[in-house]
Amino acid sequence: MTASVAWINGQWGTAASLQLPLDDRSLLLADGIFETVLIHNGEPQLLQEHLQRWSDSAALLGMDPPPQRDALGPLIEGAIQRSQLSEADGALRLNWSRGSTSQRGIGLPASGHHRFWLTLHACAPTFSPVTTITSCHERRNDSSRLSRCKTFAYGQAIQARREAQEQGADDALLLNTTGVLCCGTAANLLVRRRGQWLTPALSSGCLPGVMRSRALAQGIAAETELAAEFEAEDQAVLINSLSCRPIAFHNGKSMAAMTGALDLWQSILH
Repeated sequence: MTASVAWINGQWGTAASLQLPLDDRSLLLADGIFETVLIHNGEPQLLQEHLQRWSDSAALLGMDPPPQRDALGPLIEGAIQRSQLSEADGALRLNWSRGSTSQRGIGLPASGHHRFWLTLHACAPTFSPVTTITSCHERRNDSSRLSRCKTFAYGQAIQARREAQEQGADDALLLNTTGVLCCGTAANLLVRRRGQWLTPALSSGCLPGVMRSRALAQGIAAETELAAEFEAEDQAVLINSLSCRPIAFHNGKSMAAMTGALDLWQSILH
């Protein structure tokens, strides 16, 4: 199994060996979007759902349409073969940047110069419990288009995670600008309350996560507004395509014990 596989501009290599031009707007301005897809038993999981969100995000942000399944299929298969992940799990990242620009500043360049690249790394899904805090410094903007897209701009999440780790916790939960619970730094929030899984509505500013969307479509979870504080008997998990992690302690207080995180994740995935 190789450490990583990457592709850009017709070249295969590793993420460390291949190059991205220094004038790419993803580097200069974090101007781009990406998707992280689970590879399991040599197959991309929920690929169509990821590609739909990718396309929706590009349209919302005024970007050119990103590559779709017909064009990506041979590249994804090539990455899986080169990485030798036919019997192991991996994280496939599909990247779409607005591309290189000769102009300085944030003005939008002409269309037609977008750039695609992918990376694939071995990565086992995670189900271990976490401790969390509520971030005091970062809030999710419920009215921003960027909150609805998986963009390269993760500075807010990084700072919230740093805040948590400085307090001895693993991760932070983010309130939105109106003060209600929204999401984790890199995952959607599901709360089990009185026998029902609940999750903040998209109007809260949370990312339309693929696993979150499937949980809603399958009737496993329902949307609601969640106050800033958990209730006494709440169970909670942070979920995304690569993990489903129960919250064991929040703001120093123990949460109701949550077992079966793997079963929940698998029931949503399949």
